Amino acid sequence: MIYKTSGVCCSEISFEIEENVIKNVNFKGGCSGNAAGISKLVVGMPVDDVISRLEGIQCGYKSTSCPDQLSKALKEWRR
Repeated sequence: MIYKTSGVCCSEISFEIEENVIKNVNFKGGCSGNAAGISKLVVGMPVDDVISRLEGIQCGYKSTSCPDQLSKALKEWRR
């Protein structure tokens, strides 16, 4: 799935899920080190665990962050 982000530096997040487990995550744009770190940490985790850990994280003065946007993307995938 490809999710168009809002309010963050990266423009989109693409990911693959098999049997409710995250298999791959890629952030387009944004802070490459942070995006790579988030991607490596969440691969192999159940979708609901990732949502509960990342939802609501803010980046500085922004009301969202790349991790929060990933949680929103995963919630959209669940629908």
